[in-house]
Order: sequence, then C-alpha cells, then structure tokens
Amino acid sequence: MEHIVIADDHPLFRAALVSAVRRAAPDAVVEEQASLAGARQVLADAGADLLLLDLKLPDAEGFGGLAAVRSEHPAVPVVVVSGSEDAATVRRVMAMGAGGFIPKSATLETMVAAISAVREGDSWAPEVPPDEEAEDLDRRIASLTPSQMKILMGLRQGRLNKQIAWDLGVTEATIKAHLTTVFRKLGVQNRTQAVILAQSVDL
Repeated sequence: MEHIVIADDHPLFRAALVSAVRRAAPDAVVEEQASLAGARQVLADAGADLLLLDLKLPDAEGFGGLAAVRSEHPAVPVVVVSGSEDAATVRRVMAMGAGGFIPKSATLETMVAAISAVREGDSWAPEVPPDEEAEDLDRRIASLTPSQMKILMGLRQGRLNKQIAWDLGVTEATIKAHLTTVFRKLGVQNRTQAVILAQSVDL
C-alpha cells in the first residue's frame, strides 16, 4: 500500500496537505510529522513512496533538510512545500533533486495537481526563469553523500576536524579523506571556501 509522509510543523497547513493527498491518492496511508527528525526517522524505519517536506521546519536550517533527505533517501520522491515562493528558492529546490514545489499560497486544486504529477513520475513547480550558475552549484551540493553532507554542515558550524570525527564516530584521518572529496565535488580549494559556499546557499 502506498505510504505518503507529510512533514510540516503548522497543523492547519498540514491538514490542508492531508486533504490534498486524500484527493490525489485516496487509498494511501498518510503519516504526519512536525519535524525533520521525525520525517527522517519514518523514512529510515519504514520508507515512503512520497514525502511532502516543509522547507522551514524548526529543526532544519535553510535547504539542509532537503539536502539531507535527498542524500539519505535518493529514491524517495520529495515535494517541497514553502512559504518562500521566489524564483531562486524554486530553482534551488528543483536543482537539488525535489520532484515538486508547492507554494503555501497554492489552492487545494493546485496541491492535488502537484502531488498527482509527482506520484506519476513527473515534476511539478511554478515556472521561473533559469539560472544555470545557481543550478550547477545546487547539483554539486546534491552530489554529496550523507556523510559528506554532515561534514560540510560541521564546517559551516565552525567545528574542527577532530570534533566532526567525534560527532560521526570516525577517525580524524577519515574526515580529512572525506574533505578532499567534498572540496573536489564543490569545486573549492579549502575549508574556508567550502564554508562560504555552504553559507551562500543557506545550508
């Protein structure tokens, strides 16, 4: 049976999403979560056929939540839901691998159309002008593995290699090896440039 997870911390909007899902997929099992941690736990334990993810959950910084979910569960289609409807946000979300983008101002009919499209393997998002440079950067970030993403987040928080190693339960040498790959994937030379890049895309 189809399993759809909704992660949004606003009960009223979550109820609207549930209503849209019920119309798009009447037989699906719908699970609600109010945090990124809760959604990630559900995905880790039971998986999902579709995730509707609020871009600004209390325990998610910027686009970090989407990046984490995409790197940990690349096969799960993600529809991002956001009150930020500017072109840059839509472009970044789609370039980072989301299957769809639903503005929080959308009508119920629009939500149903977006959910239906992504369930059928298509993508759905408001039309925005392209920005090749930004999309290339987002694709590079999306190419990071879960461990590499955690290391990049650690750099952004100003943590030392040994602190990141402790956080992840690995050796400092492992962190250094990962950093080499992270720098190559991001097209940067050192940790300072990596931190600036991570800050620029609000990871």
